[in-house]
Amino acid sequence: MARIIEKRKLTPVTTMMIVDAPLVAHNAQPGQFVIIRVDDHGERVPISLTDFNREAGTITLVVQEVGVTSGLICALEEGEELLDLAGPLGQPVSLPEAGHSVLVGGGFGAGAVHPLARELHRRGVTVTSIVGARTAELLILRDLLEPDSDSYLPCTDDGSIGYHGFTAALLGELLEKGADFTNCFAVGPMPMMRAVAEVTRPFGLKTMVSLDPIMLDGTGMCGACRVSVGGETKFACVDGPFFDAHAVDFAGAVVRSKMYVDQERLAVERAAVGR
Repeated sequence: MARIIEKRKLTPVTTMMIVDAPLVAHNAQPGQFVIIRVDDHGERVPISLTDFNREAGTITLVVQEVGVTSGLICALEEGEELLDLAGPLGQPVSLPEAGHSVLVGGGFGAGAVHPLARELHRRGVTVTSIVGARTAELLILRDLLEPDSDSYLPCTDDGSIGYHGFTAALLGELLEKGADFTNCFAVGPMPMMRAVAEVTRPFGLKTMVSLDPIMLDGTGMCGACRVSVGGETKFACVDGPFFDAHAVDFAGAVVRSKMYVDQERLAVERAAVGR
């Protein structure tokens, strides 16, 4: 079992945890994720790595409370343990050795792009991070991401901080003005990643997106995260989670991401009654 060493509430529905997991920390690479389970009756939940410290033997996870199981995870306190933690899983993302990378993180995606920013920064690659949230209060992990970014550009739907609008809109404006980006990586809600793909497509900017929103089992056995990439069937959890955004069939991926919405809603309602 993995013990929670530190817990920090980032927003009313988002929690960051530092977890004692030396084997995972030793082997982790940017772009990978872990599978956690709270108890014997809980489902398996894939969560992207926000950070990993090989010397300390710890990993950092950001969990957004969207259902019963994620709520149980966020309710855990420092000193308590996760029943199961498996990883690192998925393929490490291929990162460039030079150039100017633009990272786009929407909501919880700010956590997932941090390991990319840190490694790119270490390699000497110029990093621009565009991070979005509905309001300033929901913008997360600036303290982690900004130090590893040459330029940190927050966006909010209501204009309470930074750019007033969506991340993809700001990215498009920067590209129109001649930004020298050589590649793009985006993590966040499916509509945001789809929008980023369409913004970068006319510019021929190589763009990678993480299809973690459609992952379920995390091992390729359930088949829930099947997705068409360049006309070929891939599994987000074992072949990804990062894929060429311009080759992803987003229409099919969006359908996949909504497959269990009704079941998740019923689970929340039953849990509320059980209280």
